[in-house]
Amino acid sequence: MKVRFTLNGTVVTATLEDNATTRDFIAMLPLTVTLEDFAATEKIAYLPRKLSTQGAPSGIDPKAGDVTYYAPWGNLALFHKDFRHSPGLVKLGHIDQGIEALRITGSAAVTVEQAKD
Repeated sequence: MKVRFTLNGTVVTATLEDNATTRDFIAMLPLTVTLEDFAATEKIAYLPRKLSTQGAPSGIDPKAGDVTYYAPWGNLALFHKDFRHSPGLVKLGHIDQGIEALRITGSAAVTVEQAKD
């Protein structure tokens, strides 16, 4: 499944994995949220509700380009730099193109929607 994140007029595309958390996320789309800088490593956005983490590993080692969900806070996290192992982080997928848009500092409204293949 492909999704499109549109922020500041730039499109970032990603391919999502097939897992319970991703399916729950897809059910929310289309969605508009605010992305904010976090730890000079990722952009985060709070979702309207928490997602299912059924069958998810206890944590992952996120890499630049990973689209993730941080279960303890209930937020989407788009990584533009590698980071250390993070308990409670669930991988949703990986960015295919446009990661440069996430490296621009500051907050931005982002619309997330399913992309047409």
